[in-house]
Amino acid sequence: MTAVPLVDLAPWTTGDPDARRRVATDVDRALCEVGVLMLTGHPISSALTCCVREEARSFFAQPPAAKAALACFPGGRGWVPPGPARRSAPPPDLKEQFGFGPEPRPDPGAWPAGTPSLRPAATAFAVRCAALAAELLRVLALALDLDDDFFVSRCPTDAWCADLTWHPGREAVGSVAPGQLRVGPHTDAGVLTLTDRQAGLGGLQIRTPDGAWVDAPHVPGALTVNAGDLLARWTGDRWRSAPHRVLPPPVEAPAEELLSLALRQDADPLAVVERLPTAAAGPTRYPPVTAGEFLRERRESVPVG
Repeated sequence: MTAVPLVDLAPWTTGDPDARRRVATDVDRALCEVGVLMLTGHPISSALTCCVREEARSFFAQPPAAKAALACFPGGRGWVPPGPARRSAPPPDLKEQFGFGPEPRPDPGAWPAGTPSLRPAATAFAVRCAALAAELLRVLALALDLDDDFFVSRCPTDAWCADLTWHPGREAVGSVAPGQLRVGPHTDAGVLTLTDRQAGLGGLQIRTPDGAWVDAPHVPGALTVNAGDLLARWTGDRWRSAPHRVLPPPVEAPAEELLSLALRQDADPLAVVERLPTAAAGPTRYPPVTAGEFLRERRESVPVG
């Protein structure tokens, strides 16, 4: 069974070249072997994530009619109600989401009026995660012996989308259909996804290269970081975009509800994704493509069998 590695980012922040190389090596190994890692030593505080969850729960607790004005399709900005998702077969995932992104021209109407504190809390979380993603892109560049700004220059800090995902308990959803999950098996489309998760019996699982589903560990304060399809393609599949899923609400804990906070870092739509100029990346069978073209084909997470 493949474990999900734990990587401490703190040595990277010292600026010591040897320490930075060790962190880059650890990240490289994790993305090669699993595609996912647990990250500690980062600047995202538990006080901030607790604040976001408190405000998000207030929003999700409202009746559907109160949230309907913000309803959108999966991958959009606003409230994604429970129900069948595009490109996925029934039964639907047992979740609700609130999606948002960078705001060069803030639109107050895109946020719920009934929970005015959600916007500043969620935005603060996303901005900090985007800055952390930029630092991780520098780690990735060192791991592949690329120029320090190789990925950063192609993945700007305003190229992200964020989701607050609420997984209600069995008490709330009632019956669960055979095979129904909180989130069905999928891979992520972009470059990196950073997720702050909660521990639970109906939590995250990752599919290992040998096809086994394993529980992702929960380390208090650690972020789950996984490579997306675009990064896997960029590295000639040196780094793995791991299929993952979230288990159904457990029978043995009917009141268990989980709320995940996630940010997906994407690339500039005009960035050309082609074979990397480094021997560290694998040879690629993929033709060059712009990030925008690639992501247009995957506007949602890609379901897998």
